[in-house]
Amino acid sequence: MSNLLSIGKTGLLAAQTGIATTGHNITNASVAGYSRQGIVQGTLPPVNQGVGYIGTGTEVAQIKRYYDNFLNTQLMNAQANQGSVDAYLGQISQIDNMLSDSTIGLSPALQDFFKGVQTANSTPSLQAARESMLSSSQTLTARFHEVSGRLQELQEGVNNSVTTTVNSINAYSTQIADLNKKIAAATMDPLNPPNDLLDQRDQLIRELNQQVKVTVLPSDNNMLNVSIGSGQPLVVGVTNMELATMASPTDPNRTIVGYQTTSGRVSTLPDETFSGGALGGFMAFRSETLDKVQNQIGQVAAGLATAFNDQHKLGQDLNGDMGGNYFNPIKAYVGYDNRNSATSTTDVQATITDASALKGVDYNVVFDGTDFQMTRADGTGGAIAIPPGVDTEIDGVTYNFGGTATQGDRFQIRPTYTAAADIGVGVTDFKKIALAAPIATSVPTSNKGSGTISAGTVDATYLEPGNALTAPLTIGFHQTDPLDKNTRSVDGFAAGAVVRVTLAGGASTDYNPGDTIPYAEGATYSSNGMSFTMNGQPKDGDTFTVGPNTSGVGDGRNGVLLAGLQTKNILNGGSATFQGNYASTVNYVGNKTREMMVGSDAAETTVNQARASQQSVSGVNLDEEAANLLRYQQAYQAAGKVMQIAGQLFDTLLQIR
Repeated sequence: MSNLLSIGKTGLLAAQTGIATTGHNITNASVAGYSRQGIVQGTLPPVNQGVGYIGTGTEVAQIKRYYDNFLNTQLMNAQANQGSVDAYLGQISQIDNMLSDSTIGLSPALQDFFKGVQTANSTPSLQAARESMLSSSQTLTARFHEVSGRLQELQEGVNNSVTTTVNSINAYSTQIADLNKKIAAATMDPLNPPNDLLDQRDQLIRELNQQVKVTVLPSDNNMLNVSIGSGQPLVVGVTNMELATMASPTDPNRTIVGYQTTSGRVSTLPDETFSGGALGGFMAFRSETLDKVQNQIGQVAAGLATAFNDQHKLGQDLNGDMGGNYFNPIKAYVGYDNRNSATSTTDVQATITDASALKGVDYNVVFDGTDFQMTRADGTGGAIAIPPGVDTEIDGVTYNFGGTATQGDRFQIRPTYTAAADIGVGVTDFKKIALAAPIATSVPTSNKGSGTISAGTVDATYLEPGNALTAPLTIGFHQTDPLDKNTRSVDGFAAGAVVRVTLAGGASTDYNPGDTIPYAEGATYSSNGMSFTMNGQPKDGDTFTVGPNTSGVGDGRNGVLLAGLQTKNILNGGSATFQGNYASTVNYVGNKTREMMVGSDAAETTVNQARASQQSVSGVNLDEEAANLLRYQQAYQAAGKVMQIAGQLFDTLLQIR
């Protein structure tokens, strides 16, 4: 009878365990990360009683946790991608909204600015027209400042988001390491691990994975090791690594991430380490879009200021003086690495001097002990050596590395990074606006032929010492044989000047001092930075005058050239206008935003599908659990009946005498 009673008891205990496990599933059905559990029953060893082996009952061999590592990894990968895309989308949407807003965008301000230049050029003698040009210039620079300020706010927002995310990552890694310790202590039998603790740890890892993509590997005693990037450890057994944020060594306004060392310093990690998750999204947005937009908006600002200044210097103001810088010169951002030698006194001067050569990219510089080696941050091109103390122009920026450097010193050069914030109008007096050309030409009424001469223009060579006119030049026409055009010539150019003759078809020839300079109808003559075109049929002895512009109050020839910069391809090696380059930036942001929106929708669908697959194995189905509850209830009742019958049989035996 005792054997029958024992069999009933084992069945009763197994059914009781099944009921408890099912109840545990039901009450935790809505707990995030909970995995369904079930009992695995086994048969107890039978006893040989001569007539055969008689069973001795059942036992609960295992409380099984329904979990599929492959499906869980799929879900984690999908969630990491979703976290990255959503973080990226949340940031880039702000830039897209800003650039598409006509009240903030630069395009209307650029149009108004050049409209002001055209108005001043059409009436150069009017004070009101010139003051209106100054006003539109101030409006344009204010718009650049506004856009730059908004982008800087986004930079600060990314910094705050990175810091907050790193704090969350540290909190998760600490909890995961603590759970590793608890799980290892509770793992007495590898076949019977602490399932609820495993669920808690897996849920924390999934939440951590949404912050930064992680790789999980098994360790001893059911512990897990967690790493990021290309294998950088975050949790190793019961130990977690602390991440920390700090200002970039070359840019105090940029937050970077690294390991917190025991000495309190931060060992920096590359931004590429943090791929996936919200942190990866913030890093990707900053490097792919925010930096690019800041550089490209700055390229428009720096290109406009430099090109406008170059042309303005070739004009003449109302005082009769040559024009100066209309906009304040733009200097490149120079980041001195705070890890450089304390004895270094390097002073880097970097001024934007050529608008068309600007690349809108960043540069890294390291001193090799002899020269400063410069490379583009995007990896294009090779290293360029810059000797100390020598003016060197690279990609539109003129550099001079002064002072004393130590081998290994590093610098970051960002030519257009702060240009939109730095641009400003340098002219405050309307009389200083150089709308007139510095030279004027004329044809004496005493000439006998039909020869004409254009108004004349100047280029940057005119500004070199000794080239500017201080007195008029008389260009004389000569023809020794009235019937032979080959005997026609001109003279009277500045002493010692090389004269370039460019024919109407484009071919050009240089003539040295003392050479006979032929006359060709429609040819352009250039010397000492001055150019003019001669046409018609002069007579022998006719002259033409080229001299300083002494009455340029109503002259707007340089103003025409200034206004023409609006439609001139200047940026990107002479392939884009200012507004065209800005439109390209707006287009890039719009396309990237649309890409992220589509990616966000796709990521959400992928996560839902992966979660459904994972939950099909690990999720709690209340209908199924209700059925299990009834099944175990019936099993419990049946086992109880077995014990009842065993008791009755025992009582019957006691009554036999």
